Amino acid sequence: MSERTTYPHGVPCWVTVLQEDAHAARAFYGPLFGWEFEGPGGPEGMPYYVATLHGAEVAGIGSLPEGAQPAWITEVRVDSAAEAARRAEEAGGSLLAGPMDLAPAGRLAVLADPSGAVLCAFEPQARQGAQRVNEPGAWAMSALHTAEPEVVGEFYGALFGWQPEPFGPATLWRLPGYVGGEPEQPVPRDVVAVMLPANGASEPVWNVDFWVADADRAAETTRELGGTVIAEPHEQGNGFRSAVLADPQGAAFSVNQLL
Repeated sequence: MSERTTYPHGVPCWVTVLQEDAHAARAFYGPLFGWEFEGPGGPEGMPYYVATLHGAEVAGIGSLPEGAQPAWITEVRVDSAAEAARRAEEAGGSLLAGPMDLAPAGRLAVLADPSGAVLCAFEPQARQGAQRVNEPGAWAMSALHTAEPEVVGEFYGALFGWQPEPFGPATLWRLPGYVGGEPEQPVPRDVVAVMLPANGASEPVWNVDFWVADADRAAETTRELGGTVIAEPHEQGNGFRSAVLADPQGAAFSVNQLL
């Protein structure tokens, strides 16, 4: 388990699931991950809940913007959301929304990389990011699935300073000088994200992964709560048992059990 009080520039720091019914989403994620909730905050008609685990903030549940699909979104900590938006466009990406004030949490810019995968640049104010990571019920890592690794690799290098390193079929993104993760993990502790080949004809997407105590039980609970098991629990061969799930409103995510 890792406790976090701050994140340096260029490190993914927070995840939010956007839902048509943010109220109903609590009934799924609460039992699945053992979360409790604070809120709602957010503007009128657009509730936003902060999920907590053992009293620490770990993720958000927000209201879906008009025309969007339910999805988990990764936020990367930056010194300036406005500067990140400018640099993203210079590097071949797009600014989809913002920068916007989300008081008291911080400022946010919604970006798309050159392949179309969406993520956010977050400039913190009251909220620094997830306070607990890398433990059952908490977020562990985000991974980009894309068919354009070279193009997006240059983009994220220019935007956040990430450096790619091949790791089997995956690419590890490292941020020199950063120390995160856990001492026993099989990859360097300056790894901040992963890039994987796109699955068939699927759209490029940033997948969000959570650790769980029991991947099989997580899949069973997902079904019981009205969600979908996209990929049944299976051993990865790297010390994890994994599954790909989706909540009742269609937002997909993965879970990993450390064996």
